[in-house]
Amino acid sequence: MAPQENIPVAANVLGTIGTILWCVQLVPQIWTNWRTKDTKGLPSTMMFLWAACGVPFGAYNVIQQFNYPLQIQPQLFMCFCLVSWCQTLHYSRKWGVLKVVLLAVTMAVVFAGIETALILTLKPLYDRGSNTGVLVVGIVASILLAIGLLPPYGELWKRRGRVIGINWIFLSMDWFGAFFSVMSLAAQSSFDILGGVLYIVCILLELGIFLSHIIWRFRTRKIRKEGKSRGKTFDEIAAEHEEQGLPFKFAERKSSKALKREKKDDVEIGYNRR
Repeated sequence: MAPQENIPVAANVLGTIGTILWCVQLVPQIWTNWRTKDTKGLPSTMMFLWAACGVPFGAYNVIQQFNYPLQIQPQLFMCFCLVSWCQTLHYSRKWGVLKVVLLAVTMAVVFAGIETALILTLKPLYDRGSNTGVLVVGIVASILLAIGLLPPYGELWKRRGRVIGINWIFLSMDWFGAFFSVMSLAAQSSFDILGGVLYIVCILLELGIFLSHIIWRFRTRKIRKEGKSRGKTFDEIAAEHEEQGLPFKFAERKSSKALKREKKDDVEIGYNRR
């Protein structure tokens, strides 16, 4: 596809709205992570893959000469993803602050260097009519974005559809950011398919996360209502069942690794009691 020229005002306006949302959408998540000092339920792989996605995503938008808001968007998106990724390393894996800060700066420099190299290498080729390199970059960006949204689905499976650790304001802003961005592409003189696919993938996968939690709330409505009448939360009821060894339909699923660890601990406890 030829570079975009004579960008319509509507495309710039919609792109600006999408950019603003995607520039600040992670701020509520970052704030929640910092306030609770906990990132349980927020996969670190998601944040890292999204940060990495910003490299081909940004190069693609610049080479295609999208409206300026859409060219700036991936760069800011990448920076906030790196911050959130480092928070998961600090709060969940207990890495030191200095270590995660140095890692964040290093990755930012590496990502910026790779993106610059892609732009300087592929843009001259693209201007001469060779679309292959840009096509590959766009495909890689779409794949990384999609793969980055898969780890939350692992968390959903683990908790039987329940969403924890993900800030709903962040998810809503991210969804609307993708929506306005794809509308911005539609308002341009020609619709860029790859760019559109990237945003549409984000829209659909995040919609799945919303629906999953809504279904979970519907399925657990009686349990939560009963718990509320007893002054207990859903987590407290689940903990009661676990302590008493009673089966609980909505108990958190455990990985095979966690089950093996528990089995090993039980064996050690039994051995120590002898």
